[in-house]
Amino acid sequence: MIQLLSKLKVADNCGARLVQCIKVLKSRAKTASVGDLITVTVKKARPHKQVQKKDIRTAVIVRTKATYLRPNGIKVSLGENSCVILHSRLNKTPIGTRILGPIPVRELRKSKIIKCILLAKSVI
Repeated sequence: MIQLLSKLKVADNCGARLVQCIKVLKSRAKTASVGDLITVTVKKARPHKQVQKKDIRTAVIVRTKATYLRPNGIKVSLGENSCVILHSRLNKTPIGTRILGPIPVRELRKSKIIKCILLAKSVI
């Protein structure tokens, strides 16, 4: 589960390496899970890329370290907390052109972020 001030790795090639959650974009929610939108600030970034340090962006969570339960009874646990940075809250396409690591398909399809599924190398 991701909450305020949680640090996450970035799973795409937009230029950011490490981000920090500053807001969970669900009504009255304190934590976010896989497929939820959050607002992040960039803490570490690669030089001369699209996303720079201190930028405030919208992101979707693609992996959490905490175990969560799918409706069919399967427990899913991924090794790290990571996210993909999006263009905006309304335009839910990722800034990067590649997404690294495994992506849970069912949760992203439920939150209607199909472009992330198409760019991913491996899916769960």
